[in-house]
Amino acid sequence: MEEVLSELKQINHRLDSIENRLESVENRLEIVEFEQQQIKQAVLETNEKVNRLVTIQESQHRIIELLSARSIQHEAELKRMSDLQVVV
Repeated sequence: MEEVLSELKQINHRLDSIENRLESVENRLEIVEFEQQQIKQAVLETNEKVNRLVTIQESQHRIIELLSARSIQHEAELKRMSDLQVVV
């Protein structure tokens, strides 16, 4: 009978140990899930910022193309005016 009681105590002790480890794993899992959610939020915010930057960059590219075309046009007009002054 003593042996059975001793065996039961060992089993109870092992079960307690397993329960403690399981609780620890559950706590760590909660932390990981929370951190994962934070990472997802950060990724979404980063994507929004990148999309805004892309939009701004595309707008700036169009403006640069327009200014480049105007600059070429102005240079042509200045050359034409210069050529006219030489003729006059």
